[in-house]
Amino acid sequence: MTTLLITHPSTLQHATPAGHPERADRIRAVEQVLEAERFAGLVRSTAQRGTLDLVSLCHPREFGEAVIAASPASGLVQFDADTLMSPGTVEAVLHGVGAAAQAVDEVMLGKASNAFCAMRPPGHHAESTKAMGFCFFNNAAIAARHAQKAHGAERVAVVDWDVHHGNGTQEIFWDDGSVLYASTHEMPLYPGTGASSERGVHGTIVNAPLRAGDGSDVFRDAFESALLPRLEDFQPDLIIISAGFDAHWRDPLANLNLVEADYTWATQKLMEIADRHAKGRVVSLLEGGYDLEGLSKSAAAHVTALMRG
Repeated sequence: MTTLLITHPSTLQHATPAGHPERADRIRAVEQVLEAERFAGLVRSTAQRGTLDLVSLCHPREFGEAVIAASPASGLVQFDADTLMSPGTVEAVLHGVGAAAQAVDEVMLGKASNAFCAMRPPGHHAESTKAMGFCFFNNAAIAARHAQKAHGAERVAVVDWDVHHGNGTQEIFWDDGSVLYASTHEMPLYPGTGASSERGVHGTIVNAPLRAGDGSDVFRDAFESALLPRLEDFQPDLIIISAGFDAHWRDPLANLNLVEADYTWATQKLMEIADRHAKGRVVSLLEGGYDLEGLSKSAAAHVTALMRG
């Protein structure tokens, strides 16, 4: 059993203004904790550069071209109040897309049991034609489509435990019965979507909103009562995790009270379903997590579970 870790130096070149929560130190914190001796068994790889063809699996080609063309020679370009592009952003974004597809390739071909992509910026808020919420292209959605197109996966599940609802992933797969999108998140909170009544055209959208102040017990109950039964029924060929760690009690952008053990537990639960239905295939993509200690400890717990530690 092997766990693949995919990183790339370009993620550090996506610059944001001083005080912005989505900063390069996030990746440094994750990479540092994964250098510990207990992670010596990780197979480490450098992300490939994604292509417009990959982007176009989930975003109109003109949109992908427009995002790339917006890259500034200097300074910052603002897409919305939170989403800014620096001269290094396009390379970071394209390597994030490439990492997601590369992880899918390695796992679907049986070269790795599972994979974790420690990349930024995140992707799950990016809608088909809109960059928003720190996100430009939707890496998790692209990974799901790539698994279907390149590897013949019939059913892909995207499980999102970021504290913010993945509106982009939901929008992209709203009318697609071949992809299950299942999310726990805090409500009300940015971006305002994710009510339990939002179920998609084919009932393959599963939202289990949590309230400010909720902690481990409520999170685990939502997983066990709402998400896991639907995943079991769906019988996915691959599970993709939008692994945001901002529901951790230390995080400054939200009000949930998860601890590292919750991420271990949730990872193990998803791996059990993957073992039953998907030959153990899991691809995890870093999304949010803005307190460096909470992020690094939670990511370490998650990767340890992926390694079946």
